[in-house]
Amino acid sequence: MKQIANKALLFDFYGPLLTSKQGKIWDLYYQQDYSLSEIAEGEGISRQAVHDLLKRTEKILEAYEQKLGLIFRFLKEKDKMAMIESLLAGIVREDFSSEASWRRQLDISKQIREVIYATLDDTEDNEY
Repeated sequence: MKQIANKALLFDFYGPLLTSKQGKIWDLYYQQDYSLSEIAEGEGISRQAVHDLLKRTEKILEAYEQKLGLIFRFLKEKDKMAMIESLLAGIVREDFSSEASWRRQLDISKQIREVIYATLDDTEDNEY
């Protein structure tokens, strides 16, 4: 399952850099769950040619990640956001001397969470 998720991330980040044929075959196989035979028949090529194209495309996508490291950085930033969220969850009422301070903290925490969610949403939207 992790391997499939990794392939999805590779395509999400670097798919636009592929040729239209590479992108189409990758999409049919990994995202639309077509078989090699179904793709070969639809494209008028051999099953082996589809297999070879998928393997070459995977190597190309992996090479982009090795050179650019966008997925690595994305996952690292996502982990940092999760850590911030966890730290915010650890703040309790007893940490504050007054109700006003507690309320202010709740408001600030809410704003921070909104920034976290917006950042993750923007990043995930830009993956495609």
